Amino acid sequence: MIAVNLTNSSQKSIKKSIELSGVGLHSGVDVELILEKAPEDNGIKFIRTDKKGNNIIDALWSNVSATNLCTTISNNNNLSVSTIEHLMSALSGLHIDNINIYINGPEVPIMDGSSKPFVELIEQNGIEVQNKKRKILKVKQEIYVSNSKGSVKLVPNSQFSIDFEIEFPSPIVSKQSCQLQLMNGNYKTDISSARTFGFEKDVEYLRSNGFALGGSLENAVVVGDNKILNKEGLRFKDEFVRHKILDSIGDLYLAGAPIEAYFFGKKSGHNLNNQLLRKLFSDNSNFEYIN
Repeated sequence: MIAVNLTNSSQKSIKKSIELSGVGLHSGVDVELILEKAPEDNGIKFIRTDKKGNNIIDALWSNVSATNLCTTISNNNNLSVSTIEHLMSALSGLHIDNINIYINGPEVPIMDGSSKPFVELIEQNGIEVQNKKRKILKVKQEIYVSNSKGSVKLVPNSQFSIDFEIEFPSPIVSKQSCQLQLMNGNYKTDISSARTFGFEKDVEYLRSNGFALGGSLENAVVVGDNKILNKEGLRFKDEFVRHKILDSIGDLYLAGAPIEAYFFGKKSGHNLNNQLLRKLFSDNSNFEYIN
């Protein structure tokens, strides 16, 4: 189980601008990002610099417009940014509350398939503690969502805890579960370097449908019928489930505040994560904000 204590903490941003670039996993488009410091209570905003007027997209659950293979957010001008979950996960893991993300394309670069490059760049450039306390979203009653494939739930808890279970019809992946305690900054060592993954048998189908156009062995773990195709192998023996945890941390950060609850995911993904937040916010008695 991953456990994070959220109390008695101040809002944070970055100290100075960070520039980076890379290819979008699904679009195959080269993209440039600039991460900029933002003031207290700004939240996380994506700004499409390749478009004029109404080009800001708030990173919130209510702006999620697609969840097929990645998480996409859009504004009321139909501008979107996709594959935001790894960057959102890094911001959550580093407790960054306020940041403006300037992007000149439709998809966040995939980097190495994990959130580690984002984490390292932010740490190298510095994190700034701000003058207001974080607003914590405390879950007051159990929220549960399921479909034919899996389930997710939030249960009231005194801190943010997360564990996950996956199962795939592959002898390489099979059934995995991960229960860790996340403390003293070990999001970076235990979660952030877990890469996205896919199956060799699915590549042709995905590309014919406009997905994974930028995918390669440099930015994803590719699973063959009976072996890992990446020469360097896995970073963790359970890297697959750790990456699902990484994704979920990013998706849950779209709540607009850190969540104080126990999260459990079973064979779930981006869609169920968003449905969980939509159900949580559908009734004000489900939660309260605390400082």
